[in-house]
Amino acid sequence: MKLKKLFVSMMITLTTGYATAAWAVSNHDPVKRALGHIKAHGQAVEKSSGDQFFVRDVIVDRDGGQHVRFDRTYKGLNVIGGDVVVHSRGNGAFISASHTLKHAIDVDTQAHVDETDAIDLAEMEFDATGIRNASSISKLVVYTRDEDPVLAWDVKVLGSKDDGTPAEVHYIIGANAPQLLDHWDDIETSSSDGNGDSFFNGTVAVTTDYSSSSNSYSLRDPSRGNQYTVDMKNKQGGSGSLFADADNAWGNFLLTDRATVGVDAQYGTAMTWDYFKNVHGRTGIANDGKGAFNRVHYGRNYNNAFWSDGCFCMTYGDGDGTTFNPFDSLDVAGHEMSHGVTSRTANLTYSGESGGLNEATSDIFGTMVEYYANNAQDRPDYLIGEKLYKSGTKALRYMHNPSLDGRSASCWSSSVGSLDVHYSSGVANHFFYLLAEGSAAIPASPTCNGSSVTGIGRDAAQRIWYRALTVYMTSSTNYAGARAATLAAAGDLFGLESAEKATVAAAWSAVNVN
Repeated sequence: MKLKKLFVSMMITLTTGYATAAWAVSNHDPVKRALGHIKAHGQAVEKSSGDQFFVRDVIVDRDGGQHVRFDRTYKGLNVIGGDVVVHSRGNGAFISASHTLKHAIDVDTQAHVDETDAIDLAEMEFDATGIRNASSISKLVVYTRDEDPVLAWDVKVLGSKDDGTPAEVHYIIGANAPQLLDHWDDIETSSSDGNGDSFFNGTVAVTTDYSSSSNSYSLRDPSRGNQYTVDMKNKQGGSGSLFADADNAWGNFLLTDRATVGVDAQYGTAMTWDYFKNVHGRTGIANDGKGAFNRVHYGRNYNNAFWSDGCFCMTYGDGDGTTFNPFDSLDVAGHEMSHGVTSRTANLTYSGESGGLNEATSDIFGTMVEYYANNAQDRPDYLIGEKLYKSGTKALRYMHNPSLDGRSASCWSSSVGSLDVHYSSGVANHFFYLLAEGSAAIPASPTCNGSSVTGIGRDAAQRIWYRALTVYMTSSTNYAGARAATLAAAGDLFGLESAEKATVAAAWSAVNVN
């Protein structure tokens, strides 16, 4: 469910425009400090003479500790899997660095595979999936995920699937030998007060925007970064039409009014904004105070939803009306917006185990948004997308026992990384349920090693996952790395000898991540 990272990082030497109030500490610049640590502790980040670093995010703890996230280039080429987080104490002392590089980069940047040949191979792979080809763009990169650094072509092929879902598939083609090294899709699928009669959530308050020139209201929320919702009118292209209304009363609980679905989307966007702000102190998806927007009534009988970094928006289909309802239920809205949070923090690559962690992060936070809203019409639970099914008897995923869907992995094994990311996510979903609720909760959650786990509660569990994502995980983090990241986060939040940290370890062991 998502179209991924298209935002531009600024080069370190030019970075002077970040939010001073959030990032400046005791008159010391965290970015300059982190750069100094990279220079002094180059071996800790596997630095080479050809490396340059671009700041992507800065987190400052209450005690002054600093965590600066960088993207890396090598001789001007993007390094896929080369991102690093530099950790410093409040007094400026270097602590450690989080990354997944195995060796410092030392590669010849002269490609021996012609760019045209790489594009041809990528498009052949693309066409074999049945996706209609639109166009391709390519660039040389250094590829470091799960292997020694190699020169490669990153060929992005744009098209669409038969159901209308856009496709932006990256094919990583070796630049010294024409072979497919990796691939992933950037599409990740799954101030006036008005009243909205929604389809899923009953009557809800929606903050709208009044225009005196038109004497009407629109589904735009000035109090939450101007988040808004447009009607795509069952098209798959164009910008859609902003929902407008004269009396500030929206929807009628039924699908006969196109605004009914718009209310669900706008409400889900507001609840997700409030969740991240009030629980995690994050103001907007990119933590910059700017809102995203929703596109509803996308296509005809479209059974999906997705997040796009390109438009910074969520897109929701109406469902086929037979098996599926519209796809903008509350947990799905939280899921899609959380893809945006991931892309602007750890940026977990959407393939292999990192892709499963990416999907699980959206399931986890989508579920926590549902608990935060505590809406009586959509009672919170650990089922993903249960409101989408017209039968009311199924769900897309079951966090307490992921294998119930017949495809997801409840337990880690060496083959998990070969699964579709929506199914490899089951390991982390299972871990989170055990961490928050425990194995004896209702519903019960069977462990993979026969152990019993006593949960630490949702509040502590969600704080641990958020800190692990934003402070310790990087783009190529796998399940072993996620265990290390959450243990570090639990130690930071609750203490190195805390019961919470011990439960993190026990919950990972309970899903075979040791």
